[in-house]
Amino acid sequence: MYDHILYTVDDPVATITLNRPDQLNAFTYAMLAELRDAIERSAADKSVVGIVITGAGRGFCAGLDAEVLAQASAPGQPDREQGVENDDLPGLFTYLLGIEKPIIAAVNGVAAGGGFVLAALSDIRFAGTSAAFTTIFSKRGLISEHGSAWILPRLMGAGRALDLLWSSRKIDAQQAYEMGLVEYLTQDDALLAAAQDYVRELSANVSPASLKDTKRLVYDNLGIEFGPALRQAHALQEASLLRADAVEGVKSYVERRPPNFDRLGDD
Repeated sequence: MYDHILYTVDDPVATITLNRPDQLNAFTYAMLAELRDAIERSAADKSVVGIVITGAGRGFCAGLDAEVLAQASAPGQPDREQGVENDDLPGLFTYLLGIEKPIIAAVNGVAAGGGFVLAALSDIRFAGTSAAFTTIFSKRGLISEHGSAWILPRLMGAGRALDLLWSSRKIDAQQAYEMGLVEYLTQDDALLAAAQDYVRELSANVSPASLKDTKRLVYDNLGIEFGPALRQAHALQEASLLRADAVEGVKSYVERRPPNFDRLGDD
């Protein structure tokens, strides 16, 4: 199905593995297109409640491949990012914010440059003990691109974001956890299972429609005032009360059994 990633679905988890281990899973444009296709495939699949992204071998992702960077910096080169960016916003991974299902980054080894941004724009980050993070952009004569300057202050505050973006220094998993970049730390050999189990736990207990609406609220609310945010939440809450999931949530609680919520997707 794909040449540069591995894609598996084990209800309720879709697992996407970046699969260029000899290059530390550095991105080519073909790989970026495959990643987006797999994520959108997961979003349309009713058997999928959440998506886990990880890397093959000893690294999560080293960013853009060196040859791709060289091509991108050459004058007169065509725009090879067409089809892998958001339809409305520039940036390789900004489309992730519009995916209705949870996206979990399971970071094994280094996440650098574009790999760092992929992790940062995922909804939740798990990191193995060997994980390391660096923005790297400033050391390549570049700026903090693809939404990194937007998301990092929201995860860790302006000062820490500037520190990482200015210095491009490498931080380990423990430092990333303490700074707010990572939500969960695990041993390396337990990393992928922990991220997948997180999705299974959500699937067993939480309405997928509630996951969707909550994700929408959190990201929308980052850019609006309290009043509009409250009105948006109220409207979504009113709509949720009319869904079958609201009846099922109460009924399963009263009957002391696991809920059977409706899934999201096209098939």
